[in-house]
Amino acid sequence: MLSPTLDTVRVFLHVLAAAVWVGGQIVVAGVVPGLRKSSGSEGTKSLANGFARVAWPAFVLSLLTGMWSLLDNGDTSTEYSVTFGIKFLFYIAAGAAAVAHARSDKRPIIAATGAIGLVFSLIVMFLGTLLTNA
Repeated sequence: MLSPTLDTVRVFLHVLAAAVWVGGQIVVAGVVPGLRKSSGSEGTKSLANGFARVAWPAFVLSLLTGMWSLLDNGDTSTEYSVTFGIKFLFYIAAGAAAVAHARSDKRPIIAATGAIGLVFSLIVMFLGTLLTNA
């Protein structure tokens, strides 16, 4: 069996955090329409609050492990740095969309910011995969 290293733990935690943040958004998007029909706004509010308790710590963990990865990375090429910078901008934008989504009480804003946040989060995951293969 291969021996785990501190790098293995860091990457595992980063992937786990991304899976919770992004995967959770996908699951919630799939569950909300049916939940809204069966239990109304109280059910969706309860789901949103439960998701937030798990998702925001994952969002922060992904930031911390991402910074850790950046510090441990020896690649200082312009291509890597530009890709990382773009990834980080989409990360911030995804978080901002999630905050706007959580704070709004207007259904069109909630829908738009939820969709935008998910798309931005998926872009962050794609760029992270791109950086891994650099």
